[in-house]
Amino acid sequence: MLGRMTSKDPRASPLARLAGLVADETRAACLLALLDGRAWTAGELARHAGVAASTLSEHLDKLVAGGLLAEERQGRHRYVRLADARVAQLVEDLAAQVAPGGAAVRPRNLRESNAGSAMARGRTCYDHLAGRLGIVVTDALTSRELLRQDTGFALTDAGIGWFEATGIRLDRTSRRPLARACLDWTERRPHLAGVAGAALCRHALDAGWCVRIGSERAVKVTATGERALSELLGIEAGALH
Repeated sequence: MLGRMTSKDPRASPLARLAGLVADETRAACLLALLDGRAWTAGELARHAGVAASTLSEHLDKLVAGGLLAEERQGRHRYVRLADARVAQLVEDLAAQVAPGGAAVRPRNLRESNAGSAMARGRTCYDHLAGRLGIVVTDALTSRELLRQDTGFALTDAGIGWFEATGIRLDRTSRRPLARACLDWTERRPHLAGVAGAALCRHALDAGWCVRIGSERAVKVTATGERALSELLGIEAGALH
């Protein structure tokens, strides 16, 4: 009986350490910023988090040691990015729980309000599209039977053909799922992630369908993108803004 009472799941300690890494406002701010999928310098993250460079360096050391960030040094600059897509999914899933029931976090000023509105309209979630833009595209793929959501996210044969015909290469050798649902923290609904989501986002940026705006993850659809999404998926321009 005593042995049973004192037995502990071996995952408990690693899980506690992982939770401890995220349970700091400065480190959480860094992880959220890095959801844009790009590498940031330590100086950029320090300014973003509003802390001294020396303080930020200590936090980055912990995140790198804990496996949440990967780092690269070029000259005197230290660049960091999220370690992989699994870390991005973890951060996004946790962020989706911050405002249960869709309650919004009140912006402190007009700049935050404008940035929040832009993020809600369209943004990148690590390497795929999110916000209203991500949901609209996901819904269009589903309504055209290119994507199935009834048995979990999965591209149909027609969907795979659509990607090929559109010139969007899918890496079928990747260990990542071809299609995966990612809970959108502003829309409270799943958008397309995985290999297909990443490929579509990359193509949208490379082809000029979308452009990044500001210093956050926000993106907006261009006139070129409006025409492409209308022709390829029947999405009306009004749904993208």
